Amino acid sequence: MQQIKIFLEHIARISDDDWAFFTSKLERREFPKKSIFLKLNDVENHISFIESGVVRLFIPKEDPDKEITFGFSFKNQFISAYDSFLTQSPSAYQLQALTDTILLSINYKDLQEVYEKTQIGNLIGRLTAERLFLLKSRREQHLLNLTAEERYLKLFKERPELLKEIPLKYISSYIGVTPQALSRIRKRL
Repeated sequence: MQQIKIFLEHIARISDDDWAFFTSKLERREFPKKSIFLKLNDVENHISFIESGVVRLFIPKEDPDKEITFGFSFKNQFISAYDSFLTQSPSAYQLQALTDTILLSINYKDLQEVYEKTQIGNLIGRLTAERLFLLKSRREQHLLNLTAEERYLKLFKERPELLKEIPLKYISSYIGVTPQALSRIRKRL
């Protein structure tokens, strides 16, 4: 619980009453390595804070080698199929724990109550949504403006933990190349 409090207090000061109300709505969820905890076409009902672990966001395909990985989240970050959560409609992708993962989750109904009954709820919600938007926007800009090699170098520089914890087939999908092309990029570097 302390990790999420530190994270949120970087955004804004939270009163003891608001904190007590918010934490009363959190549910601790644990997922073993490789488990899928949001399946394609399920409605996302949680926003979660990663207490420990690594989560992959991906579009499944009949051939697992053709899955499209488009995001990763790590310890001390929020994770959700946020578009599905906001609209309460089926998700177009899946969430998978790549390592043993512990989440602190709040469901949709409870989050709406936090927004209504706390002074800080709306501010935290808005700022969290803005951060998720900026991450998505940055990823899109990188895909449009950088070469595969530049995307790999940027990823390596900004997120070295990715290369230690995530299989290369997911990294290659994330930067938009085949595993063979990633292997060639790695050899050149």
